[in-house]
Amino acid sequence: MLLGLFVGFVALGVWQIERLAWKTELIAQVDARVHAAPTPAPGPVQWATVTRQKDQYRRVVLTGTYRHDRETLVQAVTEAGGGFWVMTPLADERGFTVLVNRGFVPPGRKAPGARADGQTQGPQTVVGLLRITEPKGGFLRANDATGDLWRSRDVAAIAARRGLGDVAPYFVDADATPNPGGWPLGGLTVIRFPNSHLVYALTWFGMALLSLVGLGLFRREWRRADRKAGV
Repeated sequence: MLLGLFVGFVALGVWQIERLAWKTELIAQVDARVHAAPTPAPGPVQWATVTRQKDQYRRVVLTGTYRHDRETLVQAVTEAGGGFWVMTPLADERGFTVLVNRGFVPPGRKAPGARADGQTQGPQTVVGLLRITEPKGGFLRANDATGDLWRSRDVAAIAARRGLGDVAPYFVDADATPNPGGWPLGGLTVIRFPNSHLVYALTWFGMALLSLVGLGLFRREWRRADRKAGV
């Protein structure tokens, strides 16, 4: 049994080392995307190939006109406090719509009239990070489309609720370029990847070592018992 535990713990440790290599590479890739020059946001021809693995946090640029009358507020907790993300459809000049997370507003700025200066008109150029849709809702809290209560940025559900047409399957977090009047407040995207795989690996290898120690103690006691039985 102890030998079986030893083999199992070593296997788990090796698996965590493999996960560590994968996570380290992922962090490096995302860091490169975030600091790269922006490229045009993917159009309809590319939508089918957009994936979390290769496109999440990719820096993109798009130009179009905001449809402020169809914005959606999504509950948010940020370094600026609790409030809402302002998700506004942008009619891209290429003929499709992209949901843009223009940034954060506190509860006192929830109403569009409380941030009228930020309701920019005419063609706008937006630089930001491509984000993959967040379907269904937040942790233990589902979206309520009927009640217009949103806990996650579910692109398809928001697009259906707002009656939008040809909508990209992703959204874009706008960068920190100030909006007129200061609201919404962009550039608050949190990029954080927990990376505790080395600690987990050392834990499993430590358990494997303890299994060997236990095996040695067991064999010693077994031999001692045999000697006593022989006497």
